[in-house]
Amino acid sequence: MALTAGIVAIIVIFSLLPMARLLQEVVLPGGSFSLDVIRSGLVSNTTWVATWNTLCVGLGGTLFALVMGVAVAVLVSLSDVRHRQAFVLCFVTPLMIAPQVTALAWLQLFGPSSPMLNMLGMAPPIGTPNPLYSPEGIVLLLGIQYAPLVFLIVRAGLRKLPRELVEAAQSSGAGWFTVLRTVILPLMTPSIVGAAALTFVSCVGNFGIPAFLGIPANYLVLPTLIYQRLAGGGPAVLSEVAFLSVLIGVIAMVGIVLQDRISKRRDFRITSTSLPAAPYQLGAWRVPVELGMWALIAVILVLPLLGLILTSLVRGYGVTLSADTATLENYRFVVFEHAAASRAFLNSLYLSAAAAAFAVFAAIPLAYVIAWGKQRWIKALNLAVELPYALPGVVLAIASLLLFLKPMPITGIQIYNTVWIILYAYLARFLVLAVRPTVTGYFQLDRALEEAAQVAGAGLFTRMRTIIFPLIAPAAIAGGLLIFMTALCELTVSALLWSSGSETIGVVIFSFEQGGDSKYAAAVSAIMVATTFLLMLFASLFAKRLPDGVLPWRD
Repeated sequence: MALTAGIVAIIVIFSLLPMARLLQEVVLPGGSFSLDVIRSGLVSNTTWVATWNTLCVGLGGTLFALVMGVAVAVLVSLSDVRHRQAFVLCFVTPLMIAPQVTALAWLQLFGPSSPMLNMLGMAPPIGTPNPLYSPEGIVLLLGIQYAPLVFLIVRAGLRKLPRELVEAAQSSGAGWFTVLRTVILPLMTPSIVGAAALTFVSCVGNFGIPAFLGIPANYLVLPTLIYQRLAGGGPAVLSEVAFLSVLIGVIAMVGIVLQDRISKRRDFRITSTSLPAAPYQLGAWRVPVELGMWALIAVILVLPLLGLILTSLVRGYGVTLSADTATLENYRFVVFEHAAASRAFLNSLYLSAAAAAFAVFAAIPLAYVIAWGKQRWIKALNLAVELPYALPGVVLAIASLLLFLKPMPITGIQIYNTVWIILYAYLARFLVLAVRPTVTGYFQLDRALEEAAQVAGAGLFTRMRTIIFPLIAPAAIAGGLLIFMTALCELTVSALLWSSGSETIGVVIFSFEQGGDSKYAAAVSAIMVATTFLLMLFASLFAKRLPDGVLPWRD
């Protein structure tokens, strides 16, 4: 009973309550029913322009990510290419890097201030606009950011592809591309459609890339419109931005519903349980294919990061980088001298660690009920846990603002304009990242040990403490590490919730770039990329002790 009460309390506080408060602000502003907020939002031309832009970059980024992610998943999973593990680690890395860092890194490759182009003597004249300041640039970077997400989902589906279906088609004389077109891709339709829906939601809710690339070009999408309205109007415009947040949520949910409808139109179930399909022998094509795959890594990962690092070493705008002009002064400044940057490092570290620790301990009982519970409400519980992460982050940020704008009832505690409201949003948004791998761990755990302890008279909390926690802790901790890495450089939520003294690293990077201090933004970003990569390598050391699929970059 106590376990159920605790789980219900977590779901209500971190999922249902903020969403209910957001809807209340739209349909019950001031406590009475009114459609004025909806009416004023719908008649605004700016709203429709931003909505159209959101749909354009969302669909464009999704299509780009699908093409790249599916192609790479097929090559990695179904061919005999070598060095798969190293390639997967590199290909998935952009997904683990914050979107604003990705945008900043790519911006340093082009334009008149590019250190790399300056070194090569290819930089355009001063005053030339960066070509990435455009809708096409946003689509390009959204596709690169989320192609690894498509890859991970489709690769998981390809692992279940039965060998006999592929071999039957090949024995009938079908070539590899015919097998791919008539057997493999049709069976992968649920995975591809699911990846498309999740990618679309991620693109629609992305703030970092449209902010860095769209705001300078006056190309607004809904998340950046909300940011500008909130920055210019403060709490007075909360009802207006609440409507815009609900509009983003509706667009995201439409994508999810369409995915569900498409998946149900045909039966894609695979009834066989044979070994996975044998790798296709590329023969003479193996080396060219491998070179092409590593060239892709060079384009989407190495070159942008190189541009980022070079920018972090320049002394000033337009200075040609050389052995004589290179400096580490930018790093010294952001780490030791800039008060907001130093404070942001500590804030992000504490917030990420607190969110990860809470999620690890909350995920174990939550996943216990989801994986092993037989009650009818388990499915609803699972959906409630997924809701804050399934919806774009800007929706949760506005909901948190509305929820804590006034002091909390009874206690009178005020967390608005403090670091605690950011922590609340992190706990709500990222909890599911710990629950998912923990549920996977439960599914791979033999329940006989727990049942034996129950027969021996051990209570639930005794079983959780002495049997379940030691066995399931590695999966939960791996989920906590994913939360730590994701929250460490997060921007979408904190950009709307931060205040003086509660800056996060993502906010500092954004502020530096908006203020024209790209060299400082690049220095902070380079530090965070190095930290993320080291955390990924550290987690990989313990991969053998974790359930399959817990670390997305590991087989």
